[in-house]
Amino acid sequence: MTHAFSTYSADRPAAEDAITRLYALLGEPPPEFVWALSPNAAVPPSVSVEPVEARLATRVAALRRRWGDVSLEARQIVKESVAGLIRTAIPRSLGLHWYGQQDAYWVTPDSGDPELELWATLVRSCGWWWPRDGVCVIAERPLVIHTDGEHRLHSATGPAVVYPDGWGVHAWHGTRVPSWVIEDPTAERINSSFNVEVRRCAIEHLGWTAYIEQAGLRILSRAPDPGNPGCELQLYDLPSQKWHAPSRLLLAVNGSVERDGTRRRYGLRVPADFDHPLDAAGWSYGLTGAQYARLQRRT
Repeated sequence: MTHAFSTYSADRPAAEDAITRLYALLGEPPPEFVWALSPNAAVPPSVSVEPVEARLATRVAALRRRWGDVSLEARQIVKESVAGLIRTAIPRSLGLHWYGQQDAYWVTPDSGDPELELWATLVRSCGWWWPRDGVCVIAERPLVIHTDGEHRLHSATGPAVVYPDGWGVHAWHGTRVPSWVIEDPTAERINSSFNVEVRRCAIEHLGWTAYIEQAGLRILSRAPDPGNPGCELQLYDLPSQKWHAPSRLLLAVNGSVERDGTRRRYGLRVPADFDHPLDAAGWSYGLTGAQYARLQRRT
C-alpha cells in the first residue's frame, strides 16, 4: 500500500533500467523513453506489427499464474478503487498499459524471481507506462493522493489525485465526481444532474439540511422509524423533473453504524402516490406500510 499510494517523484533511472531488462527478455533492444507528467498527458505510440506489449502481456500472464495476486483486498483497493477510478477520468483509449506503482496488488515483493523483481522495481519507481516497439512512455507518479478510512479516493476540499501537470481527479468516498460536487455543490446543480451517483455524493457533501433548504422541498409528513429506534422517517414532495416521473423523497437514517460510529442519512425516491412515510418505507422493502410498522429491527 505504501508504494501504491506513493507521491514521491519517479525514480527514472531505476524505472528505465527495469523496463530495458524486460525488453531484453523479449529479445528487444532498449527503447527510447518518453516521460509524461500524468496518465492523461501520455500519448501512447501506435501498435507495431508484432506488438511488444502483447508479448509482454503473455509473460505477465505466466508470472501471475505462478505467483497470483498479493490479496483480493489489495486488488479491490488498488486496481479498482484507485487505478480504475483514474482510468475513467481519461476520455480516450489508452491501449494496453501497466500501472507501475498501482501494480502493487499482484507483484509479490522479495520473491526471489528475477523477472518478478523487475516488476517490483517498477512498483517502487514509477507511475503508469506504455511499452511499444522501440519506444516506452512512462507517467510520473501523482503529487497528491487523498483517501478515506477505507483507502477509497476521497477529498472534501479539492481533487483526490493531483499530478505534476495539474491534472487531477475529484472523488467522494470512491466515486469519481465532477469538480463542482467537491468545490461548489448547490441544490440547483444537484437537481440538474442526470447521474444518480453524482447527485447522491453532492447531497452528502452539501448535507441534507442545506439541500432541503436550498431546494425548497416541502415536508408532507414524518413518523418514527419502527425498525430503527430513535430515528425518524421524513417524506418530502419533490419538484417535477423532465427525466423523472412525479415522485417524492423519503429521508431516512441508515440502520447500520458506519465505521466512524455515525449513522448516514440517505434519501430514496419513491412514487408520488405515497402520502405517509411508513407506506413509502414499506414500498422500498416490498412491504405494505402496515407490515413495515411491525419491523423489530432494520439494517
